[in-house]
Order: sequence, then C-alpha cells, then structure tokens
Amino acid sequence: MKVLVIGGGGREHALVWKLGQSQGIEKIWCAPGNGGIAGEAECIAADAGDVSAMAALAEKVSPDLTVVGPELPLVHGLVDAFTERKRAVVGPTKEAAQLEGSKIFAKEFLERHGMPTAAMYGAFDSPGAVYSALCAVEWPVVIKADGLCAGKGVFLAPHPDAATEFIERVMEKNELGEGGKRILLEETLKGDELSFILLTDGERYAPLVPTRDHKRVFDHNQGPNTGGMGAYSSDDLLPEELRQTILSTIVEPTLRGLANDGIRYQGFLYIGLMLTKSGPKVLEFNCRLGDPETQALAARMDFDLAEVLADVGAGKLRPDKLKWKPGASACVVLASGGYPGKFESGKVISGLAEAGRVPRVKVLHAGTKRAGESTVTNGGRVLGVTATGESLGAALEKAYQAVGMIHFEGMHYRRDIGKPQRQSSAAGD
Repeated sequence: MKVLVIGGGGREHALVWKLGQSQGIEKIWCAPGNGGIAGEAECIAADAGDVSAMAALAEKVSPDLTVVGPELPLVHGLVDAFTERKRAVVGPTKEAAQLEGSKIFAKEFLERHGMPTAAMYGAFDSPGAVYSALCAVEWPVVIKADGLCAGKGVFLAPHPDAATEFIERVMEKNELGEGGKRILLEETLKGDELSFILLTDGERYAPLVPTRDHKRVFDHNQGPNTGGMGAYSSDDLLPEELRQTILSTIVEPTLRGLANDGIRYQGFLYIGLMLTKSGPKVLEFNCRLGDPETQALAARMDFDLAEVLADVGAGKLRPDKLKWKPGASACVVLASGGYPGKFESGKVISGLAEAGRVPRVKVLHAGTKRAGESTVTNGGRVLGVTATGESLGAALEKAYQAVGMIHFEGMHYRRDIGKPQRQSSAAGD
C-alpha cells in the first residue's frame, strides 16, 4: 500500500511513524512534512490547505490511500475533491467538517439534537451587538470566534474589560481574519477536560483510548491558550460507567444527529468534553485527530494503522481490530521562545539523537526543518517528546528524562503534564 499523509505537524509525524510500522506499506509521502518526518517518509513541499494542489499531487503520485491530518484542508473540501476523483481518503466532507469550521454551526447542532453542552447566550455578527449582550451574561464568560483561528479563537473572559479587549481585537482589528467575523458567547463550565476521539466509516464507529491535553502555555494552567502543550493517555482517565454515559448521551446521539441531518461523517471525530458535576458536556468538536493527543494515542496503538484506515476509506471499519497497549503514554511539547505569541525560527536543536535513545521514547517533530546537517526550529510548537510506561508516572519520567537532553535557544515547556487540574471551559479551537 502507498499512503499520502497531508500535513506537517506533530500529529502527522505520529501518523507517519505508526503507518511505517504497518505490514504491507510500500511507500509513504507527506505533504509538506517536516524535519523529522523527512527521515521516515518522502516529504513534498506543498500547501496542505490548497485543495487543488493536493488533488494534483494525488494525481501525480497516485496513493492507494490519503490520510488528512489538519482541519484546514477538510474545511476547504479536500475529501469532496478526492471522492469526486474516486480516490480513497480518510476524513469528513466539507459539509461534515462544519462541526469544527463553525462554532455556531456546532452549537446549533448540539442544541437541535438535545445534547449536553454549555448554554449559549447568543451568536453575533457585529461588535456592538456583542458589547450589548455582555450586560446580561454571568462572569466569567466564554467567547468563541466562529471560524478556524489556529488555537487563538477561544477566550475565557473573567470580567467585562477583558471581554471588551478580546472582542475589539477579533472583530474590530480583525486579528483573527475571517475566523473572527462572528462571535459566540456561552456559559463557563467547570470540571476536568477529556478528549474523546473516535473513528467512524459513516456507519460503524470505534472509540479510541481516552486522552487529556494541556491547552494553557504555562504550568498550573496559566497564560494564554495554545494549540496544546502536552497530552497523556491512561485508561484510568475514563471509568467504564462514565465511558458508557459518554457513548449513550453524546457519541451515539452525535452520529445519529448527523445522519438525521443528511450528513455522512467518515474519519476521525474529536469530541472535547468537560466532566462537570452534572455529567459530561460537549465543549467543542474537531473534525480530525487532536494534536498533541495523537502523539499519546499513537504510542499506545497495538494494531495495523494502515489496514484499519484502509478499511475506513472503503466503508468497512471493523472496530474489533483496534487494540491498545496497556499502561499509559505521555507527550511533552517543546515550544519556541515567545509562543503562542511572536517567536523566532531557525534555532539549532541539539540532543535529538541522545533523547531518541531513551527506552520507550519517540521524539516526534512538529515545527522543524533540515538545514544542512542540522535540524532547526520552524514553528511555535517544535517537538513532542512522547513516551510509554507501565503507569502514567513511568511514562512521564521517561518523557522528561528525554526532554532534559534536548536544547534550543528559547525552548520552553510545561513541567506539570499529566497532573490533574480543575479547569474552566475555554477549550482551544
């Protein structure tokens, strides 16, 4: 089998890594890939969000299967374009990807189908309307930009001044572009977040093992939201009774609701949950795998990923094929100085070989590129140091042991990955 992976982050490196372990894999391409992926697949320089360019690439290399990592090409309709060309692809259509592409679409979907979620104060097209609505909300309040904003479109506003500043930046100064043209206000939920991700072929579905990520940039959930500073997976995250509740009150109603709305959903579906005192509630949908959750998930996969994804692409998913390693996994993200704000690229990374020799550790690349004989930084989130262990503590010990061997100028990371912390609902986008 020849596989094309679209994307160039840590999630895509994790996918390439596991696909490369599958029996029957002959060739893997990745577009555009990164400095780490280049050692495990053929990287092709391309704009992953450009659907016509991706379709042309597929015509040229003719993969047996295409796996889409990031949300942008999905929201732009890549799956529709590939399906029209009779090319096997894993991912939802443009219509289905609205679950992530529009927060307002997702919230209306949840309310229409009576699913547990935060109460919505309203959706607004102008800053004046939002400012007026702030007079009638309870504080703190969650403010969400409607569209895709690279992890910067959700804000937990503690008071009116902070809310006004965020709305001004998004709607008046247009800092988030088209994604910030509309704004959603909703109540704040309190509890523990959980990433519940499933794989579906449009009829059958298979839940993946539970994961939890850490969105805020600094320890103890301080600082602004990011794309994710680390994640971990352990069966202890999800007691069986809670798992059944999530399946019966959220997962199955979501898939039923999509079918009732005439939307066939195929691929990965990420449901961001808040485990509140009154039960699990939906914070957000993502129409793809999470990042860095994928890194933690991939480390625990004990099945042939290429075979399973080929089954999905053919509409023949067999949930019983998904087996998982016992124990736990953890991923610690190493970020560029200044991230999630402005940062510099081109910093030489040292210690990668040494870190890679730590038992049960895989260093997955996100924002890197090759520069001669060196690997240098090329993004905000640079590396995802991922480890497995018999317990979460053992996995974290290995991950942080490897982290201590890596260095680049300005490098920063959270030192409290895997520690439970109560959170308020400001899930990233």
